[in-house]
Amino acid sequence: MWTETVTVNSLDEAVRVLHERGEAARIAAGATDLILEIEREVRKGVDVLVDISRVSGLDKITLDEQGIIHLGPMVTHGQCAASKLIIEQAFPLARACWEVGAPQIRNRGTVAGNRITASPANDTIPPLMALGAQVTLRSAQGERTVALTDFYRGVRQTVMRPDEVLTDIAIQALGEKQRGTFYKLGLRRAQAISVVNAAIVLNLDGKKVTEAVITLGSVAPTIIHAREAEQFLSGKKLDPESITTAAQLAQEAARPIDDIRGGKAYRKEMVRVCVLRALKALATGEERQGYPEHPVTLRTSAYGSFTRPVEPIHHQRGQAEPAIVTQINGKEYRFHDGCHKTLLRLLREDAGLTGTKEGCAEGECGACTVWMDGMAVMSCLVPAARAHNARITTIEGLSQDGKLDTVQQAFIDQGAVQCGYCTPGFIMSAAMLLKEKADPTVEEIKQAISGNLCRCTGYYSIVAAIEQAAKKRSMIP
Repeated sequence: MWTETVTVNSLDEAVRVLHERGEAARIAAGATDLILEIEREVRKGVDVLVDISRVSGLDKITLDEQGIIHLGPMVTHGQCAASKLIIEQAFPLARACWEVGAPQIRNRGTVAGNRITASPANDTIPPLMALGAQVTLRSAQGERTVALTDFYRGVRQTVMRPDEVLTDIAIQALGEKQRGTFYKLGLRRAQAISVVNAAIVLNLDGKKVTEAVITLGSVAPTIIHAREAEQFLSGKKLDPESITTAAQLAQEAARPIDDIRGGKAYRKEMVRVCVLRALKALATGEERQGYPEHPVTLRTSAYGSFTRPVEPIHHQRGQAEPAIVTQINGKEYRFHDGCHKTLLRLLREDAGLTGTKEGCAEGECGACTVWMDGMAVMSCLVPAARAHNARITTIEGLSQDGKLDTVQQAFIDQGAVQCGYCTPGFIMSAAMLLKEKADPTVEEIKQAISGNLCRCTGYYSIVAAIEQAAKKRSMIP
């Protein structure tokens, strides 16, 4: 694991630390990928995390006068999925972000971080590439802009140097005659890595395609264009025959491998199916079907204002000072040696709050869900130093004056507990949902708990418990 965390309040400070520490340092924004890469030794030799999550203004989504949408380096997947601007003018990206992980992951994972991870199965790279994205990289030597098509060298390989930080993602907003969508095939509805995914952007003149962009993920070492399919669609109407042919041509562009999620023959066939379905949806104007009108975010804090600035601070293992000073369940805590671990371990080992459970320790099960600065997060994927100057609530903080929270009581009433190991995470997700939406639908309840796994109850009693809690809270004056 890492041994130092440097929390900065400006990108200039981040660039300085990267310049000084070289390959031993990495930027930590959401860190949902980075923590796993370090633990699995995919990123070797990383000893210093440079936390930019407190730098003001980095979580902005803006539209400039040239019709270019800009995403700051702290813009999260959840933010994009809920952004009116992204939904209306860059829908393929909104849909891809909505397909990433679960609400707790989307609250922390950043779109910029997803670029840098550089997995060919990442969901947001295909739509960004289809939208002509460019990234801006900054170092002590200055800035450079790189087209996303030129950014990747191979699996988990990019042109970024160790001393660079990604400061901006720029995409062209869709025009009046453009439409697009994203289609993903996973092995489950949530928390699934793509078996195949595809992003499509079409320029239309009435029913005729004047230009097409089709990008494919999880079928080659990097995200690829289906060039022959793109060229074929130009000048064609989106009729059943042209859609069928384009899907077949896209299939031929794929160069998949056999892995745990699927064989290469299956993947090639699913490329055809995914592109076929996406084109059919675009032809009938149904590409947004199933996208929630108000996506569940599991947060109460407003996007763009949830970070709380701190002075630059350097946490180093073995140093008595400076401490990680945080508020947990309304009480102040000071930790002097937690910079090298995750928030989950800090809560359990240092704070003695063992209600938060460690299930998978890789953001898959949700047992470690807590609230941080008004949003639900997977504490196993949060660097402990991020707790500095933050407000955290764990399962121990839900009950007040010895009285169980309505969600806790509903879980008892509905028999929604068997082994109980996953229960704290479910309750934290459910309670945050009821803060966000007082009267959630069953579908919204399912969205809220999509990041929480239960191996005992089959979910029916859990959903019933959340419904009961919502009804009871609505009756409280």
